[in-house]
Amino acid sequence: MELKQLQYFMAICEELHFTRAADKMGVSAPNISQQIRRLEEEIGVLLFDRVGKTIVLTEAGAILQEHGAAVFGHLKQASDAIADLKQMQGGSLSIGVLPGDADLMFNALLLNFHQTYPTISLSLLETTRVTEQVLDRSIDVGVTIGPVSDERLTSIPLFHEEFSLAVRVNDPLANENFIPLSRLIDLKMVLFPTDHQCRKLIDRFCTDQGFTLQPHMVTTTLSSLLQMVQSGVGACVLPRLLLDTLPNPDIKVVSLRHPTPSQDICLIYRSDRYVGYAMRTFIKTLRAYIEAVIQQAKSS
Repeated sequence: MELKQLQYFMAICEELHFTRAADKMGVSAPNISQQIRRLEEEIGVLLFDRVGKTIVLTEAGAILQEHGAAVFGHLKQASDAIADLKQMQGGSLSIGVLPGDADLMFNALLLNFHQTYPTISLSLLETTRVTEQVLDRSIDVGVTIGPVSDERLTSIPLFHEEFSLAVRVNDPLANENFIPLSRLIDLKMVLFPTDHQCRKLIDRFCTDQGFTLQPHMVTTTLSSLLQMVQSGVGACVLPRLLLDTLPNPDIKVVSLRHPTPSQDICLIYRSDRYVGYAMRTFIKTLRAYIEAVIQQAKSS
């Protein structure tokens, strides 16, 4: 079995069409068909069932596809390791985060990271498909809600995130140290849209307590939410860590209890990928940054 034959086979698995696979590989359709026939003759089984122009993988083909993916995964790791060795202290990294987390966590971190490691190129993508895109290798690492249970992924716990209520400093609730979550139903609320990950968490906890929030106003940006709270338009539920690290004299933070909305945040990457200098450095920097932010919030 030649590596080129395996490449052709994997291309056909992706396209399920000989001509499209040939175009993808830059060869003629007769050429790729001939190589697959030779491969099938060599291993003694059919890899595809052909019904007219439609093809499907046989059981043997599915086995070869699984192992072929592992072969090219190992080759990619070797290539990455060699490239990392050549670049030494450079490289690039793509990071996927849930919508809103770029504002909530990463803006300051990315600026500091670039200043400290200018030879590492970072790209940040907001996506609701963090886990899926790490798995299909369209992003290198992801920061998402845990726990993530998938043997194909390595998961590193980052922190436990609790949510609190933000109110204008002259609001009667500003004198309270905490309120029960059920009190939210009586408040004029300003919130993210229903598809935002913070809103989903809040809605889930409220639903579990038997009520649904009907916000007075909805906005997609963190800055506008804080502005509306500061102006007295309504109260908002946001991550406590965020509120403690963005102190505002016009906003008071009130704890939520019984229960406290919370979630675990973790970093994920494919277990079979090479962890190069760029990724090692980012993970180390991210964990140190989060620890410093938590310590700052505790001391404030």
